[in-house]
Amino acid sequence: MALEWVVLAYAAGAEAIMLLLLTLPGLDRIRKGLVAVTRNALKPLLSVVPFCLFLLMDIYWKYETRPSCEGHSCTPTEFLRHQKSIMKSQRNALLIAAALIFYWLLFSVTNLVLRLEQLKARVEKLKNED
Repeated sequence: MALEWVVLAYAAGAEAIMLLLLTLPGLDRIRKGLVAVTRNALKPLLSVVPFCLFLLMDIYWKYETRPSCEGHSCTPTEFLRHQKSIMKSQRNALLIAAALIFYWLLFSVTNLVLRLEQLKARVEKLKNED
């Protein structure tokens, strides 16, 4: 199961880096290439969404089938293992949320940058007509 989380972490990291590069000021010269690369990467990165839903269902299933450790019925090592399991589930849920939010932001920013480029081209065309 650890490999799934590593893949999701790398996907979220790639989304964050692309988002950062698209929004950094001063990269106007290479922005057109960045937008093209990002647009081509958006479709394969869409597979993150069902993958996140699958992993979220996995977290829910583990939560529902986890043995409870309440009161004096468990040893300190069992209690510690129970607490570690809860912490891992919370960390993984945050990773899922980050991957989904980064994908949505990347999609939105890419569309906004494309629209901005189209408007700039339209303004230049109108200026040249006058």
